[in-house]
Amino acid sequence: MLYIKYQIVKNKDKLMSIQKVLEKKLLQEFSPHFLQIENESYMHSSGRGANSHFKLVVVSNRFSSLTKVARHRLVYSLFSSELQQGIHALALHLYSPEEWEKLGKVFPKSPNCSGIGQ
Repeated sequence: MLYIKYQIVKNKDKLMSIQKVLEKKLLQEFSPHFLQIENESYMHSSGRGANSHFKLVVVSNRFSSLTKVARHRLVYSLFSSELQQGIHALALHLYSPEEWEKLGKVFPKSPNCSGIGQ
């Protein structure tokens, strides 16, 4: 069973279109067991209305035989055009189903940007 979770913030129209693109590509490429997409722009100097920083939590069988670096390369190549067109950063949490179970189905909380408010 696939579970998809979103964190919605201001500027919903643009956010939803970006999140839908991320979701569609991730679903097609990885057939995830769990997918969470969070807009974390509010934690950075770009502010709440931006769509520049996203956290992706993806649990997929595709990651079972791949190193962490190989997983990150796959995701970054999948979003190469989005990264050139406004997405500044992706916080990637990419797990196999076995790793996800061992972690208790939790992932690290992202810290605020050190430049926030400066």
